[in-house]
Amino acid sequence: MDELQVGRYWEANAETWTRHVRAGYDVYRDALNTPAFLAFLPPVRGLSGLDIGCGEGENTRQLARLGARMQAIDIAPTFIRHASASETAAPLGITYRHACATALPFPDATFDFATAFMSMMDIAGPQVALVQAYRVLKPDGFFQFSILHPCFVPPYRRNIRDDSGEVLAVEVSRYFQATDGAIESWHFSAAPAEERAKVEPFHVPRFHRTLSQWVAMIVQAGFTIEALGEPMASEETALAEPVVADTRVAPIFLHFRLRKPAKA
Repeated sequence: MDELQVGRYWEANAETWTRHVRAGYDVYRDALNTPAFLAFLPPVRGLSGLDIGCGEGENTRQLARLGARMQAIDIAPTFIRHASASETAAPLGITYRHACATALPFPDATFDFATAFMSMMDIAGPQVALVQAYRVLKPDGFFQFSILHPCFVPPYRRNIRDDSGEVLAVEVSRYFQATDGAIESWHFSAAPAEERAKVEPFHVPRFHRTLSQWVAMIVQAGFTIEALGEPMASEETALAEPVVADTRVAPIFLHFRLRKPAKA
């Protein structure tokens, strides 16, 4: 599968996805993953940043609220339309562009940092996307991105629960089975049943790679790995939002922070 095909899938998802995340149905994002990502982030006030695969723009806006001068791209025009509408309604100085992560439309050494919230594992050619991110960063710039944890969310994952429904363990399989656009179909589990019945499930192309393959791609692109994060819900968060309680058994997300050498 190539990026043109990937773009068609995400464009088909974009309208419902925007409506559902803005209704609060992406609990893993709002309760756990984005807060952990921002806590993991170095200070960005006054820095120029690029958000790769920005979706409907909420996470880009959070970066702008931290004081970064943001630009953002996404492969789906509908996402860019919604993100731009939010910027028009409440300006934060963000510029959104319809573009592909494997062919970033920016000169070399443009940005102090780049981010990608849960988009890198959905890109056809993640190695090319890493090379492109490296190219547009200034020397000593950093790239922070989050993905599904390749060790604990391979092509097969199942929560094992006790009689009360509490997650006791996670069953995984097919870890070494690379996927190149395998379509996974699902709804946000927090969406009410009546809402799920009205819409098609999301059809998401998946490009699974092992952890060692991710590290190899990162190194080949020229980056050094500065830090890793594996978000776990606190007891308080798991009680408030039981859907994320399984992250106290095994992580679902993996965060990388990479650095372009100062003398690149």
